[in-house]
Amino acid sequence: MKICHVITRLIVGGAQENTIFTVRGLKKKGYEVDLISGPTTGPEGSLEREIGKAGAGLIVIRELVREINPLHDMACFLKLVFVFRKKRYDIVHTHSAKAGILGRIAAKIACRKTLVIHTVHGPSFHEFQSPLRNIAYIAAEKIAAIFTDRFICVGGVMKEKYLKAGIGREEQYSIVYSGFDIQPYLDADRSRDDRRRALGIRENEKVIGMVGRLFPLKGQEYLMESFAGVVKEYPAARLLIVGDGILRADLEKFARENNIFQKVIFTGLVPPSEIPGFISAMDILVHTSLREGLPKAVAQGFAGGRVVVAFDVDGARELVVNDRTGYLVPPKNTSMLKEKILFLLKNPGISYKMGEDGRRVVENLFPVQKMVDSIERIYQELLKDYGRQEQLRLHSH
Repeated sequence: MKICHVITRLIVGGAQENTIFTVRGLKKKGYEVDLISGPTTGPEGSLEREIGKAGAGLIVIRELVREINPLHDMACFLKLVFVFRKKRYDIVHTHSAKAGILGRIAAKIACRKTLVIHTVHGPSFHEFQSPLRNIAYIAAEKIAAIFTDRFICVGGVMKEKYLKAGIGREEQYSIVYSGFDIQPYLDADRSRDDRRRALGIRENEKVIGMVGRLFPLKGQEYLMESFAGVVKEYPAARLLIVGDGILRADLEKFARENNIFQKVIFTGLVPPSEIPGFISAMDILVHTSLREGLPKAVAQGFAGGRVVVAFDVDGARELVVNDRTGYLVPPKNTSMLKEKILFLLKNPGISYKMGEDGRRVVENLFPVQKMVDSIERIYQELLKDYGRQEQLRLHSH
């Protein structure tokens, strides 16, 4: 079976890691897999090397860019049609908004027999962008849905939002949680003390941490504002900001102006393999993003056994259960965010128990093999439903 995954760019991010894990897992099962991506540029880092390691073919279309550009978008669309006609994939599986819309339509136009699947990692429409932009995205998603055989959502909230917006039909949707390798997070605690010493963290200090790109809507500014208040009541607190991006200078400026710069550690760009070590250095993980699908950083925090405080947006509530695995806070409510962080800092026993409960949730839902097996099962079901069972060539079975 020939499979092609399509994504807008291979930056360091949750959707991109999900796609690479899927491609790698399908290759191990013996499938022929390619991945199409736009160019990967910018301060977020690149995961292109991981595709080579997985043994999959990487096709870069330079016109496949995140920004709306009619000329580039048309050129990209025509190139996708050309590739799909030439390669004749059995399944085209798209990810992210731009690649998802152009890729699905191009795949069906190129070959009507190709089965088209789209993974919703996070809604392309949300309350923190203009109504006009939302109308445009919903309209585009409705058109693309006509060319879609199955939607995979990384959490139940995405399914609810898309159906409520009139995108697709209930029977088209499946939920597959975004898996990752949990073992490195379990192992990282053994070197927790070494990691903390390397970061200049003293034994008596408690670390609040966040993992994510320093970009608009990721919300680090709300955590910084809350932390400025936390330090006044809990001087032994430190803040660990893992990631890089265009807002770093603004965040550093805020820290200096509020006299907390010496309390904040900016790691800069970190490869995915280093995330478990940084989470092991934390005592509390905070996630203040204003737009997410199922926030992978929250799952990573739980994998490391850390309690989580998160803004109550999109899929966060599927992981964070109030008073059990952490706390949900209304978006942008910095006073309540400060209050919950302080409570956890002052009650380490409760923090530890919540973190352990979160770890059990992750161990059940997020093993990467479980994700790959679920996606393979969806492929098989679709091929069977369309009378093409004979096309399954499972070299590993």
